[in-house]
Amino acid sequence: MDEPRRGRLYVVATPLGNAGDLSPRAREILSAADLVLAEDTRRAGLLFKRLGIGAKRYMSFFEHNEEGRVTQVLAELDQGHDVALVSDAGTPLLSDPGYRLVRACRERGHAVSPVPGPSAPVAALSASGLPPYPFVFLGFLPRRDVDVRRLFEEYGATKATLVFFERKNRLTATLELAAETLGDREFCVARELTKEHEQFILGRLSKREDVQLDLLGELTVIVGPPAEELRTSEAEMAAVLEEEVLRGGRPKEVARRTAERVCGWTAKAVYERLMDKSG
Repeated sequence: MDEPRRGRLYVVATPLGNAGDLSPRAREILSAADLVLAEDTRRAGLLFKRLGIGAKRYMSFFEHNEEGRVTQVLAELDQGHDVALVSDAGTPLLSDPGYRLVRACRERGHAVSPVPGPSAPVAALSASGLPPYPFVFLGFLPRRDVDVRRLFEEYGATKATLVFFERKNRLTATLELAAETLGDREFCVARELTKEHEQFILGRLSKREDVQLDLLGELTVIVGPPAEELRTSEAEMAAVLEEEVLRGGRPKEVARRTAERVCGWTAKAVYERLMDKSG
């Protein structure tokens, strides 16, 4: 007697904005799936209508209900139903829910297949002109400055290119934290990827005020690796630091100004040298 068919979970990438980026395979999988999991079922329904895809059923699947949904989805797969997981845009699991489900499927013995396609981090990297590898994707940054600073310190030490999503009202403050924590590096803000108003804004963290950062739309931010070969010598840094001390201000402000005038020194590193000297 044949064993009953087991369903398969498909992790399907959908367009970031340009409908033409949906792959033929993704269209086929989404049309045939018995169930589509979506962060916002209404938004998914509108997208599918625009793409000319008729889904059989939708189920909401977002960060705050993922844990409870896993059991329901496993039951669907146990019955032989194929399930497609999509995000609002791009590739699921990259800063979106789905990890717990994929892990549960693997543990239960259900097949999981990626249906690759659009991905904001990869798209931004490919057209930014900044070193594309190695890179670290940080997802959406934490809301608290102290947590953002800690994250930059931890992953900045890898000397990799950093990629993350940021909200428009947080962009200026985040780049300021990046400058203080990472030192002077190149950055790129990719706005509205693949859409009509797509834009790449390039600059340096030390001169971020020279570029327009009052932006609308969805933002992917890239901060390049440190330029080690341009690192200012310790003696030169110390001379600049002395000048800034004479200008006055709180130690952290003095350290920030110094770091913006030299290469390869973070505000934190300068501050530590200043405190050692003061002690």
